[in-house]
Amino acid sequence: MAVTPKDITTILTAVSYPNQKENIVQMDMVQEIRIAGNRISFTLVFQKDNDPYIQTIGQACGQAIEDALGEGYDIKITPKAMHRMEAPVLPNVENILAISSGKGGVGKSTVASNIAVSLAKQGKKVGLIDADIFGPSIPKMFGCEDARPVANVIDGREMIVPIEKYGVKLLSIGFFVNKNEATVWRGPMASNALKQLIKEGDWGALDYLLIDLPPGTSDIHLSLVQTVAVTGAVIVTTPQDVALADVVKGVNMFTSKSIDVPVIGLVENMAWFTPEELPENKYYIFGKDGGKNIAKELKIPFLGEIPIVQGIREGGDNGEPISNTENTPTSNAFHQVASSLIHQVTLRNKFRPETKKVKTERK
Repeated sequence: MAVTPKDITTILTAVSYPNQKENIVQMDMVQEIRIAGNRISFTLVFQKDNDPYIQTIGQACGQAIEDALGEGYDIKITPKAMHRMEAPVLPNVENILAISSGKGGVGKSTVASNIAVSLAKQGKKVGLIDADIFGPSIPKMFGCEDARPVANVIDGREMIVPIEKYGVKLLSIGFFVNKNEATVWRGPMASNALKQLIKEGDWGALDYLLIDLPPGTSDIHLSLVQTVAVTGAVIVTTPQDVALADVVKGVNMFTSKSIDVPVIGLVENMAWFTPEELPENKYYIFGKDGGKNIAKELKIPFLGEIPIVQGIREGGDNGEPISNTENTPTSNAFHQVASSLIHQVTLRNKFRPETKKVKTERK
Protein backbone atom coordinates (compact mmCIF):
# COMPACT_ATOMS: atom_id res chain seq x y z
CA MET A 1 0.00 0.00 0.00
CA ALA A 2 1.44 3.40 -1.03
CA VAL A 3 2.28 5.82 1.74
CA THR A 4 0.85 9.36 1.37
CA PRO A 5 1.77 12.69 3.00
CA LYS A 6 -1.48 12.48 4.93
CA ASP A 7 -0.33 9.16 6.41
CA ILE A 8 2.87 10.80 7.62
CA THR A 9 0.94 13.71 9.10
CA THR A 10 -1.32 11.30 10.97
CA ILE A 11 1.64 9.34 12.31
CA LEU A 12 3.41 12.47 13.52
CA THR A 13 0.43 13.65 15.57
CA ALA A 14 1.79 11.22 18.17
CA VAL A 15 4.89 13.43 18.62
CA SER A 16 4.58 16.36 21.02
CA TYR A 17 6.81 19.33 21.71
CA PRO A 18 7.82 19.27 25.42
CA ASN A 19 5.56 21.26 27.75
CA GLN A 20 3.10 22.15 24.96
CA LYS A 21 -0.54 21.04 24.78
CA GLU A 22 -0.45 20.67 20.99
CA ASN A 23 1.43 18.04 18.98
CA ILE A 24 3.96 19.07 16.35
CA VAL A 25 1.40 18.82 13.53
CA GLN A 26 -1.03 21.11 15.32
CA MET A 27 1.86 23.54 15.91
CA ASP A 28 2.49 23.60 12.14
CA MET A 29 6.04 22.31 12.63
CA VAL A 30 5.74 19.55 10.00
CA GLN A 31 6.00 20.94 6.47
CA GLU A 32 7.10 20.08 2.93
CA ILE A 33 6.41 16.34 3.15
CA ARG A 34 7.80 14.49 0.12
CA ILE A 35 7.51 10.79 -0.70
CA ALA A 36 9.41 9.09 -3.53
CA GLY A 37 9.39 5.32 -3.48
CA ASN A 38 10.70 4.27 -0.08
CA ARG A 39 12.16 7.73 0.64
CA ILE A 40 10.26 9.98 3.05
CA SER A 41 11.44 13.53 3.63
CA PHE A 42 9.97 16.51 5.43
CA THR A 43 10.94 19.72 7.19
CA LEU A 44 10.67 20.27 10.93
CA VAL A 45 10.23 23.96 11.71
CA PHE A 46 11.49 25.40 14.98
CA GLN A 47 11.20 28.92 16.34
CA LYS A 48 14.96 29.18 16.95
CA ASP A 49 17.93 27.61 15.22
CA ASN A 50 19.34 26.63 18.62
CA ASP A 51 16.15 24.99 19.90
CA PRO A 52 17.25 22.43 22.53
CA TYR A 53 14.76 19.83 21.30
CA ILE A 54 15.76 19.69 17.62
CA GLN A 55 17.54 16.37 17.94
CA THR A 56 15.05 14.84 20.40
CA ILE A 57 12.01 15.64 18.27
CA GLY A 58 13.76 14.52 15.07
CA GLN A 59 14.53 11.16 16.66
CA ALA A 60 10.96 10.85 17.96
CA CYS A 61 9.59 11.51 14.44
CA GLY A 62 11.85 8.89 12.88
CA GLN A 63 10.91 6.35 15.53
CA ALA A 64 7.17 7.06 15.15
CA ILE A 65 7.35 6.49 11.37
CA GLU A 66 9.41 3.34 11.79
CA ASP A 67 7.00 1.96 14.40
CA ALA A 68 4.04 2.61 12.09
CA LEU A 69 5.49 1.60 8.71
CA GLY A 70 8.37 -0.70 9.48
CA GLU A 71 12.10 -0.35 8.82
CA GLY A 72 12.09 -0.37 5.01
CA TYR A 73 12.07 3.40 4.56
CA ASP A 74 14.78 5.99 4.10
CA ILE A 75 13.72 8.91 6.31
CA LYS A 76 15.25 12.36 5.89
CA ILE A 77 14.29 15.10 8.33
CA THR A 78 15.49 18.66 7.75
CA PRO A 79 15.27 21.09 10.69
CA LYS A 80 14.70 24.75 9.88
CA ALA A 81 14.25 27.84 12.03
CA MET A 82 11.20 30.13 11.78
CA HIS A 83 10.14 29.35 8.23
CA ARG A 84 6.42 29.97 7.71
CA MET A 85 5.85 29.61 11.43
CA GLU A 86 5.19 32.62 13.63
CA ALA A 87 6.22 33.17 17.21
CA PRO A 88 3.30 32.94 19.66
CA VAL A 89 0.91 35.87 19.27
CA LEU A 90 -0.23 37.58 22.49
CA PRO A 91 1.15 34.84 24.78
CA ASN A 92 0.30 36.82 27.94
CA VAL A 93 -3.31 37.60 27.05
CA GLU A 94 -5.77 35.29 28.78
CA ASN A 95 -8.93 36.05 26.77
CA ILE A 96 -9.43 37.64 23.36
CA LEU A 97 -13.00 38.79 22.72
CA ALA A 98 -14.39 39.98 19.39
CA ILE A 99 -17.07 42.67 19.82
CA SER A 100 -19.23 42.44 16.71
CA SER A 101 -22.53 43.54 15.22
CA GLY A 102 -24.46 42.41 12.19
CA LYS A 103 -25.07 45.99 11.03
CA GLY A 104 -23.84 49.50 11.70
CA GLY A 105 -25.52 52.05 13.93
CA VAL A 106 -26.28 49.78 16.88
CA GLY A 107 -23.71 51.38 19.19
CA LYS A 108 -21.15 48.57 19.07
CA SER A 109 -18.13 50.80 19.74
CA THR A 110 -19.97 52.54 22.57
CA VAL A 111 -20.73 49.17 24.15
CA ALA A 112 -17.15 47.93 23.60
CA SER A 113 -15.67 51.07 25.20
CA ASN A 114 -17.93 50.95 28.22
CA ILE A 115 -17.47 47.22 28.77
CA ALA A 116 -13.69 47.72 28.64
CA VAL A 117 -13.84 50.46 31.28
CA SER A 118 -16.25 48.42 33.41
CA LEU A 119 -13.90 45.43 33.32
CA ALA A 120 -11.00 47.67 34.35
CA LYS A 121 -13.03 49.10 37.25
CA GLN A 122 -13.64 45.52 38.39
CA GLY A 123 -9.90 45.00 38.70
CA LYS A 124 -9.20 43.32 35.37
CA LYS A 125 -6.23 44.09 33.12
CA VAL A 126 -7.86 45.20 29.88
CA GLY A 127 -6.83 46.13 26.35
CA LEU A 128 -9.01 47.44 23.52
CA ILE A 129 -8.16 47.36 19.80
CA ASP A 130 -10.15 49.55 17.44
CA ALA A 131 -10.37 47.22 14.44
CA ASP A 132 -12.83 49.42 12.55
CA ILE A 133 -10.02 50.51 10.24
CA PHE A 134 -12.22 52.66 7.99
CA GLY A 135 -14.16 54.39 10.78
CA PRO A 136 -12.12 54.40 13.99
CA SER A 137 -14.05 55.94 16.87
CA ILE A 138 -12.29 54.67 19.99
CA PRO A 139 -9.82 57.63 20.18
CA LYS A 140 -12.79 60.04 20.23
CA MET A 141 -14.68 58.03 22.84
CA PHE A 142 -11.64 57.97 25.14
CA GLY A 143 -10.72 61.61 24.59
CA CYS A 144 -7.29 60.88 23.13
CA GLU A 145 -7.62 61.75 19.44
CA ASP A 146 -4.34 63.65 19.46
CA ALA A 147 -2.36 60.87 21.14
CA ARG A 148 0.54 59.38 19.21
CA PRO A 149 1.87 56.07 20.57
CA VAL A 150 5.61 55.63 20.91
CA ALA A 151 7.66 52.52 20.21
CA ASN A 152 9.80 50.42 22.54
CA VAL A 153 12.49 47.99 21.37
CA ILE A 154 11.80 44.59 22.93
CA ASP A 155 14.01 41.60 22.04
CA GLY A 156 15.25 43.48 19.00
CA ARG A 157 11.74 44.33 17.74
CA GLU A 158 10.02 47.71 17.74
CA MET A 159 6.74 47.35 19.63
CA ILE A 160 3.98 49.99 19.81
CA VAL A 161 3.17 51.14 23.33
CA PRO A 162 -0.64 51.41 23.69
CA ILE A 163 -2.22 54.59 25.00
CA GLU A 164 -3.66 53.97 28.46
CA LYS A 165 -6.75 55.75 29.78
CA TYR A 166 -9.35 54.86 32.41
CA GLY A 167 -7.33 51.71 33.11
CA VAL A 168 -7.64 50.44 29.52
CA LYS A 169 -4.75 50.00 27.06
CA LEU A 170 -5.78 51.31 23.62
CA LEU A 171 -4.58 50.99 20.05
CA SER A 172 -6.41 52.31 16.99
CA ILE A 173 -5.51 53.14 13.41
CA GLY A 174 -6.97 56.52 14.37
CA PHE A 175 -3.76 57.26 16.28
CA PHE A 176 -1.74 57.03 13.07
CA VAL A 177 -3.89 58.81 10.46
CA ASN A 178 -5.30 62.31 10.09
CA LYS A 179 -8.68 62.30 11.83
CA ASN A 180 -10.16 64.55 9.14
CA GLU A 181 -9.14 62.36 6.20
CA ALA A 182 -10.91 59.25 4.95
CA THR A 183 -8.97 55.97 5.13
CA VAL A 184 -9.19 54.73 1.53
CA TRP A 185 -7.53 51.32 1.62
CA ARG A 186 -8.11 48.04 -0.14
CA GLY A 187 -8.99 45.01 1.97
CA PRO A 188 -5.44 43.60 2.30
CA MET A 189 -4.10 46.94 3.55
CA ALA A 190 -6.80 47.13 6.22
CA SER A 191 -6.15 43.52 7.26
CA ASN A 192 -2.42 44.19 7.55
CA ALA A 193 -3.13 47.24 9.70
CA LEU A 194 -5.16 45.10 12.10
CA LYS A 195 -2.41 42.47 12.26
CA GLN A 196 0.10 45.18 13.08
CA LEU A 197 -2.01 46.50 15.96
CA ILE A 198 -2.27 42.96 17.35
CA LYS A 199 1.22 41.60 16.77
CA GLU A 200 3.26 44.76 17.25
CA GLY A 201 1.42 46.12 20.27
CA ASP A 202 3.29 45.94 23.57
CA TRP A 203 0.23 44.60 25.37
CA GLY A 204 1.95 42.86 28.26
CA ALA A 205 -0.19 40.70 30.54
CA LEU A 206 -3.95 41.15 30.07
CA ASP A 207 -7.02 39.39 31.41
CA TYR A 208 -9.11 40.59 28.46
CA LEU A 209 -8.27 42.03 25.06
CA LEU A 210 -11.39 43.36 23.33
CA ILE A 211 -11.38 43.72 19.54
CA ASP A 212 -13.94 46.27 18.34
CA LEU A 213 -14.73 44.97 14.85
CA PRO A 214 -16.36 46.85 11.96
CA PRO A 215 -20.05 46.06 11.40
CA GLY A 216 -21.12 43.13 9.25
CA THR A 217 -18.77 40.40 8.05
CA SER A 218 -15.62 41.26 6.15
CA ASP A 219 -11.95 40.57 5.48
CA ILE A 220 -11.19 42.11 8.88
CA HIS A 221 -13.16 39.39 10.67
CA LEU A 222 -11.39 36.64 8.74
CA SER A 223 -7.98 38.25 9.32
CA LEU A 224 -8.66 38.36 13.04
CA VAL A 225 -9.46 34.66 13.41
CA GLN A 226 -6.46 33.79 11.21
CA THR A 227 -4.13 35.91 13.37
CA VAL A 228 -5.17 34.92 16.90
CA ALA A 229 -7.22 32.28 18.64
CA VAL A 230 -10.34 34.23 19.62
CA THR A 231 -11.80 33.11 22.95
CA GLY A 232 -15.29 34.16 21.95
CA ALA A 233 -17.51 36.75 20.30
CA VAL A 234 -19.92 39.25 21.83
CA ILE A 235 -22.77 40.35 19.56
CA VAL A 236 -24.31 43.82 19.96
CA THR A 237 -27.78 44.56 18.61
CA THR A 238 -30.77 46.84 19.04
CA PRO A 239 -34.30 45.50 19.57
CA GLN A 240 -35.80 46.25 16.16
CA ASP A 241 -36.32 43.52 13.56
CA VAL A 242 -33.92 44.95 10.96
CA ALA A 243 -31.03 44.66 13.43
CA LEU A 244 -32.09 41.26 14.77
CA ALA A 245 -32.12 39.77 11.27
CA ASP A 246 -28.42 40.57 10.98
CA VAL A 247 -27.66 39.03 14.38
CA VAL A 248 -28.33 35.60 12.92
CA LYS A 249 -25.77 36.18 10.16
CA GLY A 250 -23.15 37.34 12.63
CA VAL A 251 -23.69 34.39 14.97
CA ASN A 252 -23.60 31.94 12.07
CA MET A 253 -20.31 33.40 10.83
CA PHE A 254 -18.53 32.88 14.14
CA THR A 255 -20.01 29.45 14.86
CA SER A 256 -19.54 28.09 11.33
CA LYS A 257 -17.43 24.96 11.01
CA SER A 258 -14.60 26.82 9.26
CA ILE A 259 -14.24 29.48 12.01
CA ASP A 260 -15.64 27.78 15.15
CA VAL A 261 -15.51 30.70 17.59
CA PRO A 262 -18.10 30.40 20.37
CA VAL A 263 -20.50 33.29 20.94
CA ILE A 264 -20.08 34.37 24.57
CA GLY A 265 -23.32 36.32 24.56
CA LEU A 266 -25.51 39.09 23.20
CA VAL A 267 -25.96 42.67 24.42
CA GLU A 268 -29.13 44.59 23.60
CA ASN A 269 -28.28 48.29 23.21
CA MET A 270 -30.89 51.07 23.02
CA ALA A 271 -33.28 48.72 24.82
CA TRP A 272 -35.51 51.59 25.97
CA PHE A 273 -35.52 55.37 26.24
CA THR A 274 -35.55 57.04 29.64
CA PRO A 275 -35.78 60.84 29.86
CA GLU A 276 -33.44 62.23 32.51
CA GLU A 277 -36.31 64.22 34.04
CA LEU A 278 -38.41 61.03 34.30
CA PRO A 279 -35.85 58.39 35.36
CA GLU A 280 -38.49 55.81 36.26
CA ASN A 281 -40.12 55.87 32.83
CA LYS A 282 -39.21 53.46 30.04
CA TYR A 283 -40.26 53.94 26.43
CA TYR A 284 -39.55 50.99 24.15
CA ILE A 285 -39.20 53.01 20.96
CA PHE A 286 -37.40 50.22 19.04
CA GLY A 287 -39.53 47.38 20.39
CA LYS A 288 -39.27 45.36 23.57
CA ASP A 289 -37.13 42.29 24.39
CA GLY A 290 -35.99 41.75 20.81
CA GLY A 291 -32.42 40.97 21.85
CA LYS A 292 -33.47 38.77 24.73
CA ASN A 293 -35.80 36.78 22.48
CA ILE A 294 -33.28 36.28 19.67
CA ALA A 295 -30.65 35.16 22.20
CA LYS A 296 -33.08 32.56 23.51
CA GLU A 297 -33.94 31.47 19.98
CA LEU A 298 -30.27 31.09 19.02
CA LYS A 299 -29.43 29.47 22.38
CA ILE A 300 -26.74 31.99 23.28
CA PRO A 301 -26.37 33.79 26.64
CA PHE A 302 -28.07 37.15 27.07
CA LEU A 303 -25.61 39.50 28.78
CA GLY A 304 -27.94 42.42 29.45
CA GLU A 305 -29.72 45.56 28.27
CA ILE A 306 -28.42 49.10 27.86
CA PRO A 307 -30.93 51.98 27.69
CA ILE A 308 -30.83 55.09 25.51
CA VAL A 309 -29.94 58.02 27.73
CA GLN A 310 -28.36 61.34 26.94
CA GLY A 311 -25.42 60.65 29.24
CA ILE A 312 -24.14 57.78 27.10
CA ARG A 313 -23.97 60.01 24.03
CA GLU A 314 -22.38 62.84 26.01
CA GLY A 315 -19.79 60.49 27.48
CA GLY A 316 -18.79 59.26 24.03
CA ASP A 317 -18.61 62.79 22.62
CA ASN A 318 -16.70 64.16 25.61
CA GLY A 319 -14.16 61.36 25.77
CA GLU A 320 -15.24 59.79 29.05
CA PRO A 321 -17.29 56.57 28.77
CA ILE A 322 -20.24 56.74 31.13
CA SER A 323 -19.15 53.50 32.81
CA ASN A 324 -16.32 55.52 34.36
CA THR A 325 -18.87 57.40 36.47
CA GLU A 326 -19.94 56.07 39.84
CA ASN A 327 -23.25 54.49 40.77
CA THR A 328 -25.59 55.78 38.07
CA PRO A 329 -28.28 53.56 36.55
CA THR A 330 -26.53 53.58 33.19
CA SER A 331 -23.01 52.90 34.49
CA ASN A 332 -24.47 50.13 36.64
CA ALA A 333 -26.08 48.62 33.54
CA PHE A 334 -22.68 48.40 31.86
CA HIS A 335 -21.09 47.01 35.02
CA GLN A 336 -23.77 44.31 35.09
CA VAL A 337 -23.07 43.41 31.46
CA ALA A 338 -19.34 43.22 32.26
CA SER A 339 -20.02 40.95 35.23
CA SER A 340 -22.18 38.69 33.07
CA LEU A 341 -19.42 38.63 30.48
CA ILE A 342 -16.82 37.56 33.05
CA HIS A 343 -19.14 34.77 34.20
CA GLN A 344 -19.80 33.51 30.67
CA VAL A 345 -16.10 33.60 29.74
CA THR A 346 -15.34 31.56 32.86
CA LEU A 347 -17.95 28.96 31.85
CA ARG A 348 -16.70 28.93 28.27
CA ASN A 349 -13.11 28.26 29.39
CA LYS A 350 -14.21 25.58 31.82
CA PHE A 351 -16.39 23.54 29.49
CA ARG A 352 -15.07 24.20 25.97
CA PRO A 353 -11.66 23.50 24.43
CA GLU A 354 -9.38 26.34 23.42
CA THR A 355 -10.22 28.00 20.13
CA LYS A 356 -7.77 27.37 17.29
CA LYS A 357 -6.61 29.95 14.81
CA VAL A 358 -8.19 29.52 11.39
CA LYS A 359 -5.47 28.22 9.12
CA THR A 360 -5.00 29.57 5.63
CA GLU A 361 -5.26 26.73 3.14
CA ARG A 362 -2.02 25.95 1.35
CA LYS A 363 -2.42 24.89 -2.23
